[in-house]
Order: sequence, then C-alpha cells, then structure tokens
Amino acid sequence: MEKYKQEFIEFMLDCQVLKFGDFVTKSGRNTPFFVNTGFYRTGTQLKKLGEYYARAIHDRFGDDFDVLFGPAYKGIPLSVATTIAFSEMYGKEIRYCSNRKEVKDHGDKGILLGGPLGDGDRVVIIEDVTTAGTSIRETLPIIQAQGDVKVLGMCVSVDRQERGTGAKSALKEIEEEHGFTTTAIVTMEDVIGYLTENEVGGKKIIDENLKAAIDAYYEKYGAEN
Repeated sequence: MEKYKQEFIEFMLDCQVLKFGDFVTKSGRNTPFFVNTGFYRTGTQLKKLGEYYARAIHDRFGDDFDVLFGPAYKGIPLSVATTIAFSEMYGKEIRYCSNRKEVKDHGDKGILLGGPLGDGDRVVIIEDVTTAGTSIRETLPIIQAQGDVKVLGMCVSVDRQERGTGAKSALKEIEEEHGFTTTAIVTMEDVIGYLTENEVGGKKIIDENLKAAIDAYYEKYGAEN
C-alpha cells in the first residue's frame, strides 16, 4: 500500500472521522465501524484532506481534466480544498464547481457555484464516502445540462466495499450504470489490513474480537469482487 494511503488511515483516526464500535448506518445496517467526514473541521485538516484527494485523483485520472465538481453540500469544501491542493502539488489549475440545492435568482444567478461548465469540459466528481448512487443521479443531469460535458469519473475518500442495491458494490454499480470510472483514496480492505497489522499511537486499533465482528459484517453485507 502506498505511504500516503497509510498516512490517510491514521489521519482519519486522528480526526475522529473513522471510529470503531457499534453503529447503525442510514440503511439500517448494524456496523462495527463508521466513517463521518463531518469531523473534518479545521483549516489544517481540510488542507491535508485536499492533498490526499489530489494525490488519489492524480494517480487515477492524471491532470488531463478541467473541472472538479463537488455536489452540495459536503462536496463544496472538498472541491475547493482539492483544487487548491492540485494547484500547489501539480502546478495545474483545475476549476472547482458545485451545485446549489436551490436556484439563485439574483446576484450570482443560477444553480452553480464556482467556475462555469461548458462544451468540451472534462469533469471529475468528488464525494465524501461511497454513495448508494442517489446523489450521482441528482448531480449528473445538472452537469449534463450545462453543455457537451464529459464526466471522466468520481473519487470518494473511503470505499466501504458493501453491496449496493444488488450484489456488487455501490461504486461498481455507479460505474456500470453511468459508464465512468470510480476510485477512492482508500478502501475498507486497505483500512482493515493496515490497522490489523500495525499499531497507531502505540495502540492496537483492530484486535481479534473487532476483526471477527468486521469479518462477520462483510460476510453479511460485503460486495462481490
């Protein structure tokens, strides 16, 4: 595993974004781990988060695209932080763009924030965690309504690698439904493997009991490879 992925796993723990215990997901699944990106709250945290996203996006898509689109609301700070990081790390100016939940009819009118979208633009979408696809189904028509725009792919911070509506993962379902590439900074397989084999801050994060609970969870909800 690349060093930046290992650092990102420890970063999530340090920010209390990644937690282990007993939780219930929005879909009603009892899960032994939880990822809450709402705990990225400070300038330093957002700066580092943008750098991790920039590295993952550059690794997968290079810099041959024009716009980083962050769906409202969580995608707005992600797109801003990552475009700044992309400029600093790779010397490439990428425009950020996001949508509003409601169309603004005065001042900076319209449904979009940031750089406008137009014919020929190549777009990468940035999201927080693996989505069931609802957000993408709402976002794509907005992007496509702006002109002859090509969506190259989507990047999330963590791929939970759980089943979506069928046996495949939510990210794989998005790829097949919409025909573009998806990627993540890390997968839960990365997270579990790293924290099973390594201590963080002198502590064992995933012990035998927690590993058994995680294995049981994926036995029930894990996606097909």
